[in-house]
Parts: sequence; structure tokens; C-alpha cells
Amino acid sequence: MGQWWGVLAGVLLIAAWINRAAGPAVVITLSAVVLLWCAFQAPVTCGAPVRRREDGCRNNASGLLLGCHIRQHRWQKLKMLIVRRQVRAFCSGLFSDGKATVVTLAGIGSFISGLVALVPGVVVH
Repeated sequence: MGQWWGVLAGVLLIAAWINRAAGPAVVITLSAVVLLWCAFQAPVTCGAPVRRREDGCRNNASGLLLGCHIRQHRWQKLKMLIVRRQVRAFCSGLFSDGKATVVTLAGIGSFISGLVALVPGVVVH
């Protein structure tokens, strides 16, 4: 399972929504687990800015927020979130290829899932 354990958590999250007996605590917990996996563990490409490439670094990275094995790329990815002019570049990198798009949509879906489960009375049972 290694780096793909988040997919199993995502399947369990979908099953928890289908099986209404699971309860909101289970849904919130699984949503948080999937969101953390998407941010820090999911296998995606780095995408950090590189001088000679317009599309950025193509090394494998762990999660949408972290860069590849090069320490400078990790700082560049985190700096892209903080510096106002670079947020657009970071957001466009979230949908740069198929794998990053799936992980981004899974993260957004799990975040919304957690919010919906957290607010009582939103979901009609």
C-alpha cells in the first residue's frame, strides 16, 4: 500500500457516505485523513519553478504542498503559497496533469465532505 493508502481512505469515505449508519464522526475523520494524504503524501510531480523548463520540475513529489527530494524545491513550493504573486502559479500547478488533477479534486471533495458532515442538519437523512 505504501504511498497509496489515501485511496483506500477515500473509498472508505465514499462508503461512509453511502452507509448512513457510519455517523458524522467517522466521515469527518476520514475526510481529514484523505485531505492530509492529498496535501502531504499523494504521489504527484514536483512542479517547482526551474530556470530551463516552463512547466517546472518533473521529479516525483509527495503531496500537493511538498516538493521533490531537492530541498530548495520544497521551500519554493511553500513560498508559492505565501507570496501573493506566486499563488496563481501554485494554483495552476494543481491542475497541471491528470494525477495532480485527481489528487486536487479528491482533496477539495474531502474538505467539502468534512464541512458538510460537521454542520448538522445540512444533509437530509
